[in-house]
Parts: sequence; structure tokens; C-alpha cells
Amino acid sequence: MTATSRSLPSPSSSFNAVSTTRKAKDTHGFSDTSETASVARKTYLKIYVAGTFSIIVVIFAVFSIFWGALWKIPSRNLPGWVVDFDGGLIGRNVAQALTTPSSLPAITWTVVSPSQFPGGPSDVGAAVLDEQTWVAITINEGSTARLMDSLASPNATYDGSEAMTVFGVEARNENAFRNLIWPSAQASLDVISAMVAIQLAKAVANETNLPAILANSPQSITAPLSYQLQNLAPFDIPLATAVTFVGLIYQLILSFFIVMVGFGAREASGFDKSLHIRSLIALRLISSFGAYFFISLFYSLLSVAFQLPLNNRFGNAGFLLFWMLNYAGMLACGLALESMITLLTAKGIPFFMITWIITNVSVCSFPMEVMPKVFNYGHAAPFFNVSRALRTIIFGTKNRVGLSFGVLIVWIFISCVTLPIFQWIVRRRRVPLPQVTDSSDENDEIEVEEIQEKNTA
Repeated sequence: MTATSRSLPSPSSSFNAVSTTRKAKDTHGFSDTSETASVARKTYLKIYVAGTFSIIVVIFAVFSIFWGALWKIPSRNLPGWVVDFDGGLIGRNVAQALTTPSSLPAITWTVVSPSQFPGGPSDVGAAVLDEQTWVAITINEGSTARLMDSLASPNATYDGSEAMTVFGVEARNENAFRNLIWPSAQASLDVISAMVAIQLAKAVANETNLPAILANSPQSITAPLSYQLQNLAPFDIPLATAVTFVGLIYQLILSFFIVMVGFGAREASGFDKSLHIRSLIALRLISSFGAYFFISLFYSLLSVAFQLPLNNRFGNAGFLLFWMLNYAGMLACGLALESMITLLTAKGIPFFMITWIITNVSVCSFPMEVMPKVFNYGHAAPFFNVSRALRTIIFGTKNRVGLSFGVLIVWIFISCVTLPIFQWIVRRRRVPLPQVTDSSDENDEIEVEEIQEKNTA
């Protein structure tokens, strides 16, 4: 009896053997000719090829937005001022030379009356910092008189760079300043300075005191006219690039993670189907607001840990503004994803995300004033408004923080309205699926019962 019982397999081992046999039968090679393999292969290739083609479409339809933004920079010129406080020969010649159409692009110069600036060049600098224009050149008072005096009575301390001042704000847009504004202004003024030096050398060639000038003040002839640059808000904190441009992309990616985490949590818990629509909408909104609150806090603390200065403009309130701005930015971008995933599902949301990134990034690299007019939509883009407000907090540029917060709040409001609408549409379209029993599980149970009956017998 004992020997017989030992020779019989246990129910559990028999069940494992059956399961292993069934799994072996269910697997097959990719190129098998069976009907099951053929259907699976067609399904795989159909989905994979369609997805690859969709990505190709995205490259030309979406990526071209960013390429188009940079294609013909500058598509339009930036405005620049010329203010003649000198009123003499140098002032008139410089103003005329700058406003004459030339082959140098990027800046269109306009002569502005010095009477608008009773405080002199300092008022011009304040206007540039206030973003009334992108760049300004002042021909300083007495420039012509100082040069004439140095030629009449050679002055060893004569400095031609005191004649003109260039005012700019690098922190307003460092790419525009470094690639357009400063190179264009520098090239124009260098040409004018060289032209004045040549004309002056010809004019004094026959002067009796030429040897004295060359001996005591040669710069009066070789460099009679030059300029100084006043960068009113230099972009001198490399770490700021992490938050004013690249970090904005990271914020959107983090928002995407939260959207996918929430989507997976609702699917796993069954809340997506079991909660009534009001509770489901409340759950999604409250979860998003709560998650972004803490994520934006730690994202902001990362910048503090790397000593990003946040007290240049608003003092101790700088960090709070920095945090709330990142919070509003993540909500503006993340809630849009949260809303759209309702319609697009997890399969389609990556395509919307890449479109959302490209349309935002395209208007942050260079000023919209030098792009085609179609990119003026950027004034309402979340990235542009976050970046502009961050520059005010970090570098002290013109204060439009309130306006930027307003734009972000509008985006948040739009998502809070569209999410319930989309959720209602999806819930209304949902049709209960009939419950289907798994025949394979039933067969397994029958086989196990038969084996158990044999073992008992």
C-alpha cells in the first residue's frame, strides 16, 4: 500500500506538469507558420510600423516648428535707439551712419531726441532696462569738443571711448544679446570709428602741430572715436540656464511622470471605472495639485542647494516667488497633460507631450521679435512666462512677474474646465463589456479534478 501510494504523483505536481505542458504549447517562434503565430506577427508589425510612421509624421509636423523658429534668425530686426547728447560733428555723423540702411542685420536704429531723457545717458540706460527698446547708443555730451581740444592742444589723457556708450540687457535674452545685439552694434560702431579715424587723419595731415599730436596724444588720431558697453543686467550666472530654459523641459517631463503615475494608479485600483464621475474628477485634480506642490518644492530646493541667488530683486521673498512660479508652471503644463490623457489614453499622450514641449521651447530660445510673426503665440506660452519671471527674480530684469502668474493661472483654469468635460465624454461613451470566462482556466481545473479522482482511486 505504501509503495503504491509513493508511485502515484501528487495533485500539485500533476497540476504543475499540466501547466508546463500548456505553456510549452502556447509559445512559438516569430516566423512560425501556425495560425496563432501568423495573427500575432501581423498584429505586432501593424502596431510597430504604424507607430514608427507616426513618429516620422511628428518629426516633420512638430519638430519643424522649432526648426522654423531658428531657420531665418533674424527674420525681423530688433529696435535700437540712437540718442545724440553731443549735438556736434561726431553726434551728427554717428547718428546718420547708424540710421543709413546697411548690410548689417539684426537692429533697426532710430534717432530719439535727447530731450526725452533729462537725466542724460543714465535715463537712457533706465529705459533700456525697462525694456522700452533692446539696445541704445548714446553719443555723449561734449564728445566733439573734447576731440577738437585734444587736436588743438594735444592731451595725453584723451580717451575716445568716452564718446559713445552702448546700453544693453543681456539677461533679457542672452542668445539675442550674444548673437545679434552686441555683434551687430559692435560691427557698426567699429566701421564708423575706422571711418572717422581715416577722415580725421586726412584732415590733420597738413597741420603744423601734427608732430606734437603724434608725440603727446597719438590716440586722438588713431582712435578718435570709440565706445563703452554697459551691460545693465549681465547673464553672469551659468546655473540660471538650468532653470530658465533646460529646466523648463525637465519640469514638463516630471509632470508627465506624475500624469502616468496617476493613470496607472487609477487603472490598478479600478477607480477609473468604479468611482462616479464627480469623485473621479475630484480625485484627479486634488492628486495633481498635491503632487505638484511637493515636487515643485523639492525642484526649487535643488537650485538653492547649488546656490542659485534668488534675492537679487525681491530679497527674502525671492525663494517663495521662485517656488510658487515653478508650482504654477508645473500645474499649467501638467494639468494640460492630465486633461488630454483622458481622450488620448496612455498610447497617444506621448505625441501630445512632444508637441507641447516643442511649441513651448520654440519661443524661448530667441526673442519673438526676430522670429516670423506666427510665433507671437509665445506670449501666452507657459515656458515663456516662467522663463521671463525667473529672469526678473534672478537678474532683476523688468518686473512682469504678476503678468506671468496671470497667464499661468489662465492655463490652469482652462485645464480644470476641460478635464471634467473630457472625463464626462469618455464616461458617457463607455459601454459595459460582457464578462467572458477564461476557457483555458476551466480546462485546467477539469484536468486537475480528473487527476485527483485517479489518485484517490
